[in-house]
Amino acid sequence: MARNFGVSALVIGLTIVGFGTSAPELLVSAVAAATGSAELCVGNAIGSNITNISLVLGAAAMVAPMNVKGTVLRRELPVLVACMLLATGLMLDGNLGRIDGVVLAVGLVVMMGWVVWLGMRSEDPDEHDPDAIPEDLSNAKAVLWVALGLMLLLGSARLLVWGAVEVASALGVDELVIGLSVVAVGTSLPELAASVMAARRGEHDLAVGNVIGSNMFNTLGVLALPGIIAPADLDVYVLRRDLPVMFGVTLLFFLMARFFLRPSHISRLEGGVLALAFVGYIVAVYLSPV
Repeated sequence: MARNFGVSALVIGLTIVGFGTSAPELLVSAVAAATGSAELCVGNAIGSNITNISLVLGAAAMVAPMNVKGTVLRRELPVLVACMLLATGLMLDGNLGRIDGVVLAVGLVVMMGWVVWLGMRSEDPDEHDPDAIPEDLSNAKAVLWVALGLMLLLGSARLLVWGAVEVASALGVDELVIGLSVVAVGTSLPELAASVMAARRGEHDLAVGNVIGSNMFNTLGVLALPGIIAPADLDVYVLRRDLPVMFGVTLLFFLMARFFLRPSHISRLEGGVLALAFVGYIVAVYLSPV
């Protein structure tokens, strides 16, 4: 639908694809918050951000080394960091309340408006590659697939939350751990598929824009849901372990793209390092005492 209306590939990656691939996180968090599993929501949002930067971008770079536009490093990444700083500042008191949730939701609206404004203000002809979204669908068929997809996502989100809570209970594992690992990886599979396929087709803007846009949605939209629906205190590990790792992998990606082996480029080796960082984090999560 976005392509039919002439929206550029980069804007699609930052908004439509970012929102679409964040739909699992949004729905899982909404269902989890509504059923009293706030820790699962927070773990899902933060864990998905870590998974997207380390595993998703790492896997995409290993499949096909990616060029990273200077505008991404100068504009989109700083905005993502600003979103993360806002969320962290609101959570420093150890609680995610309704006011915090409303502030994050307002931040999401502002971010969306900013992205749309940028897209209308600057038009890059290279971003209008017709192969960026290869499926040639009419608006009617696109609406049908969106509606069907949302129904399937809602049902599968409910099943995923139910299964995750039952697994955590049966194994005696904290729900935060399940949210940071199993649920985060599960809900990040759309980002993984979208970014890897985009990297294979040479649509590097779409691959990177997808992850950055998705992380903005996770930080502002997904974290807003538990605050609005079910305010709760945060696990101490969120502040001491998970948020620093989220900032750390984002900084690592920036340094790789800006200064390492080749500026504005993520090589297969650097992609492997990002993927290993994800593995190391998951191991640390499961070795942490409950």
